[in-house]
Amino acid sequence: MGQYSLFQMWEPLRQSLITGHLFYVEQAKKRLLSQFDDIEGEANKAAESWLDANKHRFNPDYHDPREFYETAQDEGIEFYQLLCEMRDRTRLSVIAGMFHEWDKQLHQWMVDQMRGWCSGSGFEMAVWKTTLTDLADLVEPLGWSIRNKPYFPHLDACRLVINVYKHGNGSSLAQLKRKYPEFLHDPTADLVGESYFNTLSHRHLFVSESNFQVFSDAIVTFWRDVPEDIYDHEHAVMPVWLSKAQDLKYKGT
Repeated sequence: MGQYSLFQMWEPLRQSLITGHLFYVEQAKKRLLSQFDDIEGEANKAAESWLDANKHRFNPDYHDPREFYETAQDEGIEFYQLLCEMRDRTRLSVIAGMFHEWDKQLHQWMVDQMRGWCSGSGFEMAVWKTTLTDLADLVEPLGWSIRNKPYFPHLDACRLVINVYKHGNGSSLAQLKRKYPEFLHDPTADLVGESYFNTLSHRHLFVSESNFQVFSDAIVTFWRDVPEDIYDHEHAVMPVWLSKAQDLKYKGT
């Protein structure tokens, strides 16, 4: 009996997924993130605007001009900090949209492929609940070693980052601290010491522009790495999450 292909990646679909992803990233940078390219300059303008708006209040007989300039500087610093926070949240939102779209596309592809050898609604619900690790449990015995690929930790880190961004403190934060602590940063921690790291929370989540690019590249590399065919064979092992799915029928073996 010939080998039965359990998963197939149609080349036009692969290219469409990559093209759509790259378009999203490019346009997000161009239309959203580029607005924060000159935060320092905008902060200086905010300070100047405060001076211009309050110059009528200045009385040289009573006021020290240094106090006015210091207040204007404080206004500029606050504006700068607020814009930085908005930039960071916008970047996280863009990354979340990117990751969730990839995650949905991956699960839909899995469902579409598995309909050829699974039946009933139970397996579909089981697939939509899976993580990348669950997918690895399914396909690694078939020859696609996802966990050994360079993109895997980046996708795993992105998943945890997005969960912390969405839900705040919780199990994902604990995993992020343990596995990818570089995404939690507090400048004051360097002064207090390593023990302070235990107090870091979702408020200290930070993803840089370079991190964003790494996450994006990981998604592209993942799609390129999907084998054209993933065949069943006698050593295949059905993972627990799939074997528990209701109304499952394993065909073609």
